[in-house]
Parts: sequence; C-alpha cells; structure tokens
Amino acid sequence: MADYQAIIGMEVHAQLLTRSKMFCGCSADAFGAQPNTNVCPVCLALPGALPVANRRAVEQTVTVGLALNCQINETAVFSRKNYFYPDLPKGYQISMYDFPLCQHGWVEIESPDGAQKRIRIRRVHLEEDTAKSYHMVERTLVDFNRAGLPLIEIVTEPDLRSPEEARQYLMGLRTVLRYLGVSSADMEKGAMRCEANVSLRPAGSDELGTKVEVKNLNSFRAVKQALAYEIERQAEALDAGQRVRQVTMGWSEARGQTVEQRAKEESEDYRYFPEPDLPRLQVAPAWVEELRAALPEMPDVLQKRFVAEYGLSPLEASVLVDDRNVADYFIRTTEAAVERAIPPRIVANWITGDFFRLLKARDGEISDLQITPAALAELIRLVERQEITASSGKTVLEEMAATGRPPGEIVRERRLGQISDQEVLDQIVGELIAAHPEEVATYRAGKETVLQWFMGQVMRATRGKADPQVVLSLLEEKLKP
Repeated sequence: MADYQAIIGMEVHAQLLTRSKMFCGCSADAFGAQPNTNVCPVCLALPGALPVANRRAVEQTVTVGLALNCQINETAVFSRKNYFYPDLPKGYQISMYDFPLCQHGWVEIESPDGAQKRIRIRRVHLEEDTAKSYHMVERTLVDFNRAGLPLIEIVTEPDLRSPEEARQYLMGLRTVLRYLGVSSADMEKGAMRCEANVSLRPAGSDELGTKVEVKNLNSFRAVKQALAYEIERQAEALDAGQRVRQVTMGWSEARGQTVEQRAKEESEDYRYFPEPDLPRLQVAPAWVEELRAALPEMPDVLQKRFVAEYGLSPLEASVLVDDRNVADYFIRTTEAAVERAIPPRIVANWITGDFFRLLKARDGEISDLQITPAALAELIRLVERQEITASSGKTVLEEMAATGRPPGEIVRERRLGQISDQEVLDQIVGELIAAHPEEVATYRAGKETVLQWFMGQVMRATRGKADPQVVLSLLEEKLKP
C-alpha cells in the first residue's frame, strides 16, 4: 500500500440550551416529550407564519465564537438552504452562508505525539434544526418537536490528520460547549452531532484529494472507527487505480463500515438566498465585548493554572477540568482545605479517587451528592491528622453522600475515631504477642511477613480504629529478639 496522508475536516452541530425554539415561542425542551406536542404554525411552516429570531440563541452563538477565538462579524445574514426531505417542513432550512456570525477562529488540541496543534475554525453559524424521522418496516414517522430548535454549526479547516486527532478535537469542543453552558453536547441524545470530510493524498503532496463526507457519527468511538475504516477504504481504492468518488457515506455501527448514501451535494445545489422574512443581524461591538468579559475560564487555561498554582500533574489537572462542575468543586474544596493546612494535591487525590468512585457507583452528577466542599475538606483533615483511618474515611464519605450530614457528627455517632493512645495500643499489642508465641518465633527466625499478620490482628481487635503508624512502631519494638 502506498503512503498516504489523511486530510480531515469536521462539521459539528450542537443544539443550544434556550427555553424556546429559534424562530418561534415553542418550548425547546423536545427530548422525551410526546411526539408533535411542541409545535406551532411557525415551526410547522403553515402558510402565513413568520419567523422571529431568538436573541438568546444569537448571544450564545457569539459566546461560542469568542471562546473559539473567532472574529465576530458586525453583520450576519440568515439564508434559505433549499432541500427536500420529509423532516424539513418548509422545504428549506433557515441557516447562514455568506455572512455567518463568527469566522476565522482556532482551538488547540494535543496530537498523538504529545505536541500542541492548532486547528483552525472556518466558521460558526446559527440555524434551525430539522424534525426527526423514525423509520419503521413499512412506514416512516416524523416528530416535529425538534423542528426549529436553535442549532449552531462549527466548521473546521481541513487541519486534522488522523482519527485520534479528530476524536481529541471533538472531546475538547464538547468540554468548551459545556463550560459555556450553551449546550449539553450530549451525543447520545443528538444534542451534538458531527460529520467528517476525509480525503487522502500521497505523502509529501500539497494537492487535496477527493473528499468524502461521513455521517451518522454519534459517539467519539464511532468517529475514530469510521474515519479509520474510510481512510483504509480510500487507500485500497487508490492502490487499485480507482477514482475516489465524492459521495456521502453513513457509518454502520452494526457492520463496522461506511455505507454509501448519496452523491455529495455542493453549495450551489442548495440554492442559497437571503431569508426575506428576517432582517440582517447587526452585532454591536460593545455588546460583543460585554460577552467577552463574561466568558468563564476556559478548560485549557484552567488546566495550566491547576498545574502552576496547585502543583498538580498535567494528567491530574486534565481529569479535573474535563467537567466544569468538577473543576469548580475542586477549587472550592481546595480553598476550604487551605484553611485546614491541607495541600491541593491531596484534595485532587480524594476527588479523582474515592469521590469519583462514589459518583460512578451512583451513576450521578457531582451536584447529586450532598457533600459540600467544606465538608469534604473537613473529612480529609480528619484522615490526614489520623483522627480516623483511611478505611473509616471511605465509610464516612459514603454516609455523607447519602445523608448530607457533617463528617464529625458521623464519626462521633459511629465511634470511628482512631485509637492513637500509645498506652491503650501497647496493652493490646502485648496481649496479642503473649498469645501467639509460635508466630513470634517464626518472625524472629526471619519471616518478616508475620509482622503484617500481627498488624491485621491488632486492626481486627480494634475494629480498624488503631493508628497504623503507632501499631507498627510498637510491634517492631516488642518483636525484637
């Protein structure tokens, strides 16, 4: 097989979190609603119904553009994109073409070799979503609840070079959208949908090959698998002397391959022209600056700050910033922990360890747990100062999550306080050694693992409350020949 370079561009659609649809007052909460209940003459395209643009959706689109380092255009124009599908009630989609809201941006991703790579954003524009088709054996049903939902489309330049880079880009983009609070970006629910354009060219060449669009990519795993398959398919065709056709392919998860759907449309096929029922959008620079000032700290910046200020590793920081709620919780817990002389790294270990395990077991969000940052910081203090054991700390954490009670109250009620009194532990250790002369002889003969057996006996006798360091010191002293 000849040596080829993959050229990949991504188109991502994300539903915006507005209360109403893009051009009417219908509820935008379409997921899970009874079919065809969130509809009106505007989103059903009944004669005489006129659209009115959703200001909040415009604001959210500009916010996304700012977060992606885009130029915000002072004038944007809605256009009609004409095509005829059963799920498009008007026979055209109101979108943007020549004059989008945002252009010429960029984001950075980490390449497979660990280097930072800049991916250029060609445009971010606003449009309306289509209805949703349900294909049965003998018929197709259409639910218009989704028709008219505000949708942004984010289009990259063809700067991606591998399926893994595409996956990294999409994961980073999802995190940005969630940080901004403009989209759930939930791919399983269709709130974020992506398409890839992929072509091959001989390694070292500057000419672009024929691109193929791949649709139906509803997970990061599907993106990586579909692109890997399509790259291999095109390479085999080129090696066989065949011409790659410009087509739209769908990804079949069940078959593990791309499947041709139709010939690829070009922009002229859509016959774009300005939407006559909507005025041009005039975006005031002062308003844009207000939105820029209100931007939250972005995940890439936050990750670098966690490394620089808190001494975390890049991996620890990346795990914490993946979810804005988790990052905020970590910051607030760290602030509470500083007052208790607890280093940020220990807080990070607790959150990414026992705390995350608890979240996974409950299959919930961090907001579902009844543990305040101050309460977690106090629990960590109890463990770090050896007032309770690490094992008891896990028990207390679980009860805190279930009840919201403070850690000190749980420790007192369940008598989980650690035994550190040397006189008390000295008596327990002395009694155990006197009761097991054979084990003592075995240890003194050189079998050091017996020491751990004695540790276990002490912990059993104290129900896990004994201070391990004090017990270890006493055992080593008393077991000397």
